[in-house]
Amino acid sequence: MKLFQDALKLNLPILVDTTLRDGEQTAGVVFSNQEKLRIGKMLNNLGIHQIEAGVPVMGGNEKEIIRELVSYNLQSSIMAWNRVNIEDIKHSIDCGVDAVAISVSTSDIHINHKLKTSREWVLENMVKAVEYAKKHDLYISVNAEDASRTDLNFLVEFALEAKKAGADRLRYCDTIGVLEPLKTYDIVSSLIDRTKMDIEMHTHNDFGMATANALAGVKAGARFVGVTVNGLGERAGNAALEEVAMALKHLFGVALDVNTRDFRTLCDYVARASGRQLNPAKPIVGSNTFAHESGIHADGVIKDPSTYEIFSPEEVGMERQIVIGKYSGSKAIQMKFVEYGIALSDQEAADLRDAVRKMTVDLKRSLFDKELMYIYEDYLYEKNRGSI
Repeated sequence: MKLFQDALKLNLPILVDTTLRDGEQTAGVVFSNQEKLRIGKMLNNLGIHQIEAGVPVMGGNEKEIIRELVSYNLQSSIMAWNRVNIEDIKHSIDCGVDAVAISVSTSDIHINHKLKTSREWVLENMVKAVEYAKKHDLYISVNAEDASRTDLNFLVEFALEAKKAGADRLRYCDTIGVLEPLKTYDIVSSLIDRTKMDIEMHTHNDFGMATANALAGVKAGARFVGVTVNGLGERAGNAALEEVAMALKHLFGVALDVNTRDFRTLCDYVARASGRQLNPAKPIVGSNTFAHESGIHADGVIKDPSTYEIFSPEEVGMERQIVIGKYSGSKAIQMKFVEYGIALSDQEAADLRDAVRKMTVDLKRSLFDKELMYIYEDYLYEKNRGSI
């Protein structure tokens, strides 16, 4: 729990990773027991402050795995998810976790149509659950499900009742991803001002704004950010751990002491475990993130990487790639051939460029190393014959 406690003392933004809970709730995703344990260890080694490890009341392997993860005495805080149900919390206590998330819907559409109850029932049962958890010396996050569609005055009342009962923070859940950053900033600012309570952002990506909304919440004063590896999560997913961490570092200037060099390894592992391949265009860790083909871009990166890269690929466990394709220029081709131990003249590079462009159009893709060598061998053959 040391990582969590230290971040609290330093007043830093705190990352709450829920890959093992919300991430596994992605339709069609199931982690094996060993995968869950491995992911938990990897998150801890990365420096993640708090890991939401699962739902103990599910019983069976879920409870056993959470208990085993706790037994490792990791530096990360280990949190378990619960409904506003004392029996749920008893299962979490039995696992030995140091923190619990107590979750209930707060929007009228959920209260009326899903829970089929009243605001009064929500408040009463939330308070009972929080008071019970507090008696057992647990850190408590109270989750307002569908907070982004909840009447703000009721949400304030909910937060204040939770705070009075002993809750440590309010998880503001954009459950169906309907926020946009400007609205997020205004709402979170108002919540903090009216409740004086720590806020956690838990944002979904239905409109592609989960990371932006999470960061807008931080800008407004939220101290906690819920994330998942690769943005895994229900429907379109959650705010991505790697995106939030790198944006905080490079756009907000906040150093979280997270081992970002392991991002690619972690993201690859979770992608395989979840059966969800990494999109080449995935921000931060996608294979195209540091791949340059355009002649202008490649030339700029060759001269100074900062022309087209905001941070080095090594910072996230990646490598820069100069891709040879239709838009590659002579300089990129020269640099690529240096990798093969061949120094091309300016004229040779220009001649090869024309042949490269023709082949890429015919194949409708960039070229592999062997194909480049075939072009070069053909070029030398024709040159020696005097055809060039």
